[in-house]
This record gives sequence, structure tokens and C-alpha cells, in this order.
Amino acid sequence: MIDQVDIKILAELQTDSKQTIKELAKKISLTPTPVYERIKKLEDSGYINGYKAQIDRFRIGLNLMVFCNISLKEHHAKYLAQFEKNIQPLDEVLACYHLGGMYDYLLKICVSDINSYQQFVANKLANIANIANVQSSFVMKEIKSSELYSFK
Repeated sequence: MIDQVDIKILAELQTDSKQTIKELAKKISLTPTPVYERIKKLEDSGYINGYKAQIDRFRIGLNLMVFCNISLKEHHAKYLAQFEKNIQPLDEVLACYHLGGMYDYLLKICVSDINSYQQFVANKLANIANIANVQSSFVMKEIKSSELYSFK
């Protein structure tokens, strides 16, 4: 179980994971050694899964974001597992969610342009067995994008 100090550490690391232990310790009014030990414990217990840089997708040419709803023909466990396995190596797919409701999966896809998306659908997605329906929604404007969790 984590306490309020751990929650402060997690909140600070979400905002800036590059800050030093010393800087973090000062912000939460502790000395560096216990802060380091707490971070290590949070990592070891799975509260912190890793650290990453946030990349501006436009700067690297990924100008088109698409949310793609997928319906499968068959819903037996082996078909779900096979679909999930087939999605893993597709670099264009940034996220894949198994849904309840009208569609079975939601894919978040980033590519350079509409032609690249068409090629992705025709050459990669269409090669995955058991897909019944693909419905694409193109992002016109990104209003909010965050992976910061609230600790309220």
C-alpha cells in the first residue's frame, strides 16, 4: 500500500521524471536517501512501469491520427487472442483496447497521411483474419491528450 508521500512522489515524477532525486526530495520535504528508496520500492512493486519521452508526432511526420473500431466475426477466446497477437507488431498502432459494446476493439493509429493509412488498412489490417468490420474516425484537432493520473 502506498501513503501520501508516495503519492506526492508519483505526482511529481509524472510531471517531470528527469528531475534529480535531490530536487524531488526538496519539493516533498524529505532527504534524498528515503526518496530514492521509495522510488525504488514503487518501481519494484509495479506502481512505476517505466519512464519515457513525450515526442511531438507532427515533428516526426505522423500528421494523421485515426481511431479505428474493429468488429470481429468470431468471439471465441482463441480468436480474440489471435487478433491481439497480430496487432502487436504493427508499429502504426499506438494503442489497442478490447471494448464492451458495439465494437470489439479500438485502435489508436498514427501515420503520415491518408495514403499511408489506406496502405496500412489494405496491406496490414486486411491481412488479419477474423475481422468483420473496420470503422475509421479521423482526428481533426486534438483538444486534450494526457497520461497524467489524478491523485485526488
